[in-house]
Amino acid sequence: MQMNDYIKLVNDKLDEFIPISYPNSIYKSMKYTVTLPGKRLRPILCLETCRMFGGEIEDAIPTACAIEMLHAQTLIHDDLPCMDNDDFRRGKPTNHKVFGEAIAVLAGDALLTWAPQVIVKNSKNLTPSVLIRILNEYFNYAGANGVIGGQVVDIECEGNNKDFDKEKTLEYLHIHKTSDLFQLAMRTGAIIAGATDDKISAVTEFARVFGLAFQIADDILDETSTFEEMGKTLGKDKLEGKLTYVSLYGLEDAKCKLACLFEKCCDIMETQNFKSDVIENIIKEIRKRTGI
Repeated sequence: MQMNDYIKLVNDKLDEFIPISYPNSIYKSMKYTVTLPGKRLRPILCLETCRMFGGEIEDAIPTACAIEMLHAQTLIHDDLPCMDNDDFRRGKPTNHKVFGEAIAVLAGDALLTWAPQVIVKNSKNLTPSVLIRILNEYFNYAGANGVIGGQVVDIECEGNNKDFDKEKTLEYLHIHKTSDLFQLAMRTGAIIAGATDDKISAVTEFARVFGLAFQIADDILDETSTFEEMGKTLGKDKLEGKLTYVSLYGLEDAKCKLACLFEKCCDIMETQNFKSDVIENIIKEIRKRTGI
C-alpha cells in the first residue's frame, strides 16, 4: 500500500470507530480533532511495520486508529489555555475554541479511555496474550512514563532560567513528548505481526531516533515555515521561551543534527533489512520540507 491508501483506510476507520451518540457534544468534540486532516504518520507506521514483518494489516487497524486517537488527545490538551494556548491546529480552530474549554478537557479524557476500548472490541483475530501486550504498550506510552511525562517537562521548562542540564532535559522532553508515540506505533505493529524480540528492539530504536528527528524537524519548521504550510500559529516557542533544539543550539546545528538522525534511521533500516518504500518516502519528505 502507498501513503494515500493508508491515509484513506485510517480516515475511514476513524470515522467508523467514533459514532455520534448521546451526549452528542462529547462525541462531536472527540471526533472533531481525531478527524482533522493530517498525514496519519503514527497509524501508518503501525500498519506498515506490521506489513513489513509479515503480519496482516487488517489485524493492526484497531490499534493503529487507537494510537491516532491517543495522539489527538495529546493535541487537544496541549492546545488548552492552561498549556500552550493555541488557537489553530491543522489549519482549523483548536478543540477548545469550537467546543469550549471544559468539553475539550473531557474530550481528551474520553479519547484516552475510548482508544483501548477500540482495540479490545475490534481486534477479533488477536489472541488474549497479544491483546494484553498491546494494551500494556498503550498504557505505558500514554501515561506518566510516556507522553504525559514529556508534556510535564515541556511545561516546567517554559521560560525557566534556572541552572539545569538543558541537553539531558531536552532529550527527555523530545523522547517522551514525541518519540514515544512513534515507538508505540511501531512496537505494536511488530507485536501484532509476531516479530521476534530482537526485531522489536531494532524497530524500537528506529522509532526512537525517528521521533527525535521528527521533533527537531518540527522545531525547525516553527522557525522557517508558514501558517499555510503548518496549519498552526508559528513562532510561539521562541516567544514563550520554550526549550527546543533550535533555541538551545541554533538553526544550522539543528539541521545538522536532523540530517545525522535521519542517516542513523537509514543505517538501521539497511542493517536490519527493513524494506519499506513508505517509511523511506516519509523521511525524504521531511528532509525536503526542512531543506536538508
